[in-house]
Amino acid sequence: MKCPFCRSNEDRVVDTRASDDGFMIRRRRACNACGKKFTTYERIEVTNVRVIKRDGTRVPFDRAKLREGIERACWKRPISEGQISALVAELETRIESDGDTEVDTERIGELVMSLLKNLDDVAYVRFASVYRRFKNVEDFAKELEPMLTHQTTNRSGT
Repeated sequence: MKCPFCRSNEDRVVDTRASDDGFMIRRRRACNACGKKFTTYERIEVTNVRVIKRDGTRVPFDRAKLREGIERACWKRPISEGQISALVAELETRIESDGDTEVDTERIGELVMSLLKNLDDVAYVRFASVYRRFKNVEDFAKELEPMLTHQTTNRSGT
């Protein structure tokens, strides 16, 4: 493993922990050359899932791309890196546990939205606006209406 700071190949593992879902190992490492610490992750690669895009093309599942979209939706929200990592891990687990070698972007988008809805309303609406391609304010209003109705109902004690 190369140090991200000095590019040395000489490091030692300082700490090892299993992640919450048990499918990933987090390792804290210390570089022997520069002394700086960094974290690496090991994941089980179960299958080579391919994503069917809206235009019908098929591409390899890209965890980094999925995380990037979620991070964009969560930008400047009170959501930790750990929560984002857990959400991405949960998505991957759900996708891989289906056992299918192909999954369409619609399925992935719906999974992301269901998990974001439970995490943060603003992040959910941000993601939904891109995923569902909102074109105007009315599209936003339609998405927000059930959420606002639910909040009003909860506040009134019903």
